[in-house]
Amino acid sequence: MSPNLLDFDLEGLAAFCEGLGEKRFRAVQLYRWIHQRGEADFERMSDLAKSLRGKLAGAAEVRGLPLLSEHRSADGTVKWLFDVGAGNAVETVFIPEADRGTLCVSSQAGCAVGCRFCSTGHQGFSRNLSTGEIVAQLWAAEHRLRVALAMPEGTRAIDNVVMMGMGEPLQNYAALVPALRTMLDDHGYGLSRRRVTVSTSGVVPMIDRLRDDCPVALAVSLHAPDDALRDSLVPLNRKYPLDELLGACERYLSAAPRDFITFEYCMLDGVNDAPEQAQALLRLVRDRLPCKFNLIPFNPFPASGLHRSSPARVAAFARVLQDGGIVTTVRRTRGDDIDAACGQLAGEVQDRTQVARRRARATAPAGRVIPIAGAGAALAGRR
Repeated sequence: MSPNLLDFDLEGLAAFCEGLGEKRFRAVQLYRWIHQRGEADFERMSDLAKSLRGKLAGAAEVRGLPLLSEHRSADGTVKWLFDVGAGNAVETVFIPEADRGTLCVSSQAGCAVGCRFCSTGHQGFSRNLSTGEIVAQLWAAEHRLRVALAMPEGTRAIDNVVMMGMGEPLQNYAALVPALRTMLDDHGYGLSRRRVTVSTSGVVPMIDRLRDDCPVALAVSLHAPDDALRDSLVPLNRKYPLDELLGACERYLSAAPRDFITFEYCMLDGVNDAPEQAQALLRLVRDRLPCKFNLIPFNPFPASGLHRSSPARVAAFARVLQDGGIVTTVRRTRGDDIDAACGQLAGEVQDRTQVARRRARATAPAGRVIPIAGAGAALAGRR
């Protein structure tokens, strides 16, 4: 299979073109055609030398992801399901807002972290996406939206990208960083570092590496004020407990484009939403690092066994944080009528980690064996 040019950031594309005997400025031209104009046909790239177009036709391609479905919410949210092969599909969501267009991008087919409140984690994990598969979501969404919205040339539909789709981005670091560089590059999508956000469950060593390699806005899935509760909600906490995680956040601020860390906190009824837990959060972060909290209404799914906190409890929790001097917002649920809200993205995953089998064994009555199809026997059901 020919190399996919969506896999290359500008430096990688320059090296590829050099291998064809071409100078760097040709790579810049090619990069602009692909990312700024959404062109995949080399013959239509009119200012490229004919000789280069001939070389490219036999040596490379611009290969997007097959689109399986598109769903539009009543609130304008759009969800796409993209085929990534071998029975796997990932979801990408566009959220239109008054001041920006946000794209929520997936980084893995499934997720191995297994947070209790996340539909993706309950489907298990198949594989990491390539750089090209990550970028292809933005590439397709941007140019489909420009056509659908009849936007003038030179304008952008998407000016805010959040790596908050399926998967843990920092567990796919090698593919993530070149994708981020393409998003940021002025010859690519030209996004501000403040408008590209990586959301992580807390992979401490990779937070440090991202600070050095490609610092963008950072959002951390916190969800609990102490290690005991976070261990049960976010299993990664057993490897990287809160003190280590907050230390990495402090270090990240030295290079971050924003002067605060965003903490995401999914509000779970009777689990993590009591006023005394809000007070514990204040003690945890207030004197340690500048931050803001984004309280997220839980989007229930049957396998979770969890329930959404009432609006009154969410408001009371927010009030404690705000009275303590912490900027706190409550995320407005978008796209829930098409299962595109936070925590609902499930796609289709051929689980290699046998999450369903292990969960069934853990919950089965003593002495009873529950037969479950092995990983890869059938597509996980889409939500």
